Amino acid sequence: MDNQLNIQIHAFTLDCPDPFELAKFYAELLKWEIKLFGDDFACVYAPGTHKEEYPCILFQRNPDYKPPVWPEKHGEQQQMAHLDFSVNDLEKAVEHAIRCGAKIAEQQFSKDWTVMFDPVGHPFCLCKI
Repeated sequence: MDNQLNIQIHAFTLDCPDPFELAKFYAELLKWEIKLFGDDFACVYAPGTHKEEYPCILFQRNPDYKPPVWPEKHGEQQQMAHLDFSVNDLEKAVEHAIRCGAKIAEQQFSKDWTVMFDPVGHPFCLCKI
């Protein structure tokens, strides 16, 4: 009998007002697939995998969701985490993200990555490989 503990990441979960709409954005951005779990949850995962076998980005409905302010401002909603995606062509990736519905953050801190916001305001970075 194997008593070894096995812990793996199952999902990175983001609160949002409409899980399906945000899942559509990330599915288009990453060219991933969507799986719905009723009206309150949706996830995206890499093609050819199954949610139970591969970490996914999970979106859960939160009617009180407020987007974070970035960069941080004292007294405002703070970001709890953000996603970083590696890209082989930063300029093309930024253009693609904008077509999918993302916005570029006004403040940038490096030429090696671009900070962007998804349609509901979660920050994410596109990073040169």
